[in-house]
Amino acid sequence: MPFLLTRKMMKSLLIIFFIIIITSADANPEPLAPALYVMGDSLVDSGNNNFLPTVAKANFPPYGINFDGRRSTGRFTNGRTVADFIAEFVGLPYAPPYLSIRRLVESEQAITGLNFASGSCGILPQTGADLGKCLSFPEQVELFEKTVKEDLPRYYKKSEEISDYLAKSLFVISIGSNDYINNYLNDLHDTSKRYSPQSFATLLITNLSQQLQRLYGLGARKVLAFEIGPIGCIPSITRQIQHNGPCVEDINQLVVLFNNQLAAMLQNLTSTLQHSSFILGHVNGLGYDAAISPSKYGLSDSSNPCCVTWLNGTSGCIPGLGALACKQPDKHYFFDAFHLTESLYKHIATLCFNSSSTCIPQNIKDLLL
Repeated sequence: MPFLLTRKMMKSLLIIFFIIIITSADANPEPLAPALYVMGDSLVDSGNNNFLPTVAKANFPPYGINFDGRRSTGRFTNGRTVADFIAEFVGLPYAPPYLSIRRLVESEQAITGLNFASGSCGILPQTGADLGKCLSFPEQVELFEKTVKEDLPRYYKKSEEISDYLAKSLFVISIGSNDYINNYLNDLHDTSKRYSPQSFATLLITNLSQQLQRLYGLGARKVLAFEIGPIGCIPSITRQIQHNGPCVEDINQLVVLFNNQLAAMLQNLTSTLQHSSFILGHVNGLGYDAAISPSKYGLSDSSNPCCVTWLNGTSGCIPGLGALACKQPDKHYFFDAFHLTESLYKHIATLCFNSSSTCIPQNIKDLLL
C-alpha cells in the first residue's frame, strides 16, 4: 500500500523545513563589521605586554581564571575585557594582540582586526616608561599604519577595497587612565608641578585628538572612545590616600576635566571629518554609581581586589595564588587594585551595544547597521 502524505502532514513538514533553514541561517550570522581594531591600555590589552620587557604583565594565574579554558592570556582581569564582549556582540573573533600576530609566519587573523593595546601606557609617550617597555598611543597608531600599508594589501589588491573595509570596521579605544595613575599622580614625575589639572587635561585631549585624526587619515571612520573611569575609586588609590566615603573625590574630579573635553572633542571631529562617527563611551558615571551602589549591579564588593595583590591590596595580583582569589569574582567590582572584573566589563559592553545613553550619540549596533 503506497504511503500518501496528507495535507496536514505536508504542512507540518514545510514548517519543520523552514525552521531548519531559519535556524541554520541564524547559526552563523554575518558580523556587523568586517573587523575590530582595539587600542588603549591594560583595560583592553589582550596580551601585547606578554612580548614586552615590562613588569606590567598578566600572563599568569589568577588572571584568566574565568577565561575560556581557565588560561591567563595577558588580559588584566579574570576573564574577558569590554573589547572581547564587543567582539562577541558584533559577531567577530576576539582581536588578537598585534605583537603575537607579528610572530606568526602568516597573519590571516589580521583581516578580522587586531589589538594594539598595552598595559601601563597612555596618551603621552613618557607615561608608563618607569615600569618598562609599553606601546604608547602614538606607537599603537604607528603600528596600525604599518598594518594598513604592509599587511592589508595582501588581502585587498585595490586601495578602494581597503578603504571600504576600514570605513566599515569598528575602532575601540580606551586610553588615558595611566596618564594620571602612572604620570600626573606619580611622584617619580614632576608633571603635576608643571601643569594645572585643567591644562593637563587639555594637553591629553590635544595629543589624543591628533592621533584620532591620524587614524581617520589612515581610513578609520567608526570610532568608539571610552571616558576615563572614576580612578579615585580604585583600591590602588583608596588604600593609599586618606579620604571620606568610598572614593577619593579630588582625584575623580581630575578625570572629569578630561572627560568633559573628550566629549566636546569627539563631537568636533565628527562634524569636521567627512563621513566619520566618533562615539563617546559615557562610562564614568556608570562606574562611579557601581562603586557607590554595587548592589544595583549585582555586586557585593566594590572596594577590595578579588585577588591577593602585592603591597597590601594596592597593586597587581601575586602570581600563583589563584586558589586564594575570591570565590565569586562576578560579585566583585575589582579583580586587582586597578582593573575591573569580567562581570562589570560585560555590563558596560552590553549597555554600549544597545543603549544610546551609554554610548553617545549612537550605540554600537546603530553605528554599524
